[in-house]
Amino acid sequence: MEYNKIPGTDIKVSKICLGSMTWGEQNTEVEGHQQIEYALEQGVNFIDTAEMYSVPGKPETQGSTERIISSWLAKTGKRKDIVLASKITGPSPTFKHIRQPLDFSKSSIEDALHKSLKRLNTDYLDIYQLHWPERHTNFFGQRDYTHKPSEAWEDNFNEVLNTLEGYVKDGKVRQVGLSNETPYGVMRCAEEARKGNLKVVTVQNPYNLLNRKDEIGLSEVLLREQIGLLPYSPLGFGQLTGKYLEGKTPENGRVTLFPQYSRYHNPNAFEATRRYNEIAKSHNLSLTQMSLAFIRQKPFVTSTIIGATTLEQLKENIGSYNVTLSEEIINAIDEVHNDIPNPAP
Repeated sequence: MEYNKIPGTDIKVSKICLGSMTWGEQNTEVEGHQQIEYALEQGVNFIDTAEMYSVPGKPETQGSTERIISSWLAKTGKRKDIVLASKITGPSPTFKHIRQPLDFSKSSIEDALHKSLKRLNTDYLDIYQLHWPERHTNFFGQRDYTHKPSEAWEDNFNEVLNTLEGYVKDGKVRQVGLSNETPYGVMRCAEEARKGNLKVVTVQNPYNLLNRKDEIGLSEVLLREQIGLLPYSPLGFGQLTGKYLEGKTPENGRVTLFPQYSRYHNPNAFEATRRYNEIAKSHNLSLTQMSLAFIRQKPFVTSTIIGATTLEQLKENIGSYNVTLSEEIINAIDEVHNDIPNPAP
């Protein structure tokens, strides 16, 4: 396993990060522990979670993923062996059971952070992330931005970063990141850093062969401002494994179990996936290997967040680390992308 430093920090993370959002819903505590143990054996040292996990979000399972990680830490005593990241939930009608209001006010951040620390049974988080913006913007499958002049949100980047900086100084958070954020939001944070405020060091966004929209504007911001991308959904909810092609509905597939996760299941996404699968097969690769290798090779990517519900899936996902795509394969991928750009933003 190779490692990158989170830009501007001394935090060294494996190029693959272990995602955990299925633990407590699709995966049991025992299975979660097995995934952690296997990942560590392969050199993975980075685990990502969130206060809202597991998914789909429900009152009875909220925080279950953090508790599963906590029980593994209590059993092994390996807190210093891992880089641990979590997130505070942003405004959403779906997660009202977590707290009211769902915002990034000082009181909300205090509530969210301390509850996560307690559930995880740790004194600190290596990276603490804002799960999605407070303001109205285009994320979670929205291709275009539609402005709403009447929205209640007012620019509060300075206030939020000042609050988070206090927890950095207290030693409860080492670094701060964003998630589901746009070039505007990342640049506003970069502007605040130039004023002497806290620097945001990572952005966790969806990024995969079916959703490359962050290459359009955000990639330049990341490279020029030295901020690391932590791509999630690199396999598009399993679409980019090819398991849903030809009308298949695998029994334990996420979209089979939870049809509301249909973001990557439109006709253009299926056609692009079919063509990507042909490229992979012609080069003796699985679609999973090719999809993950494509993301890992991008210069603005610090660590790719992978998720799995079985050890077999996890082994293939981590094993993709050994795959390097040739220029020929990249060119073939780009031909499909040019014909069917971003079918599932």
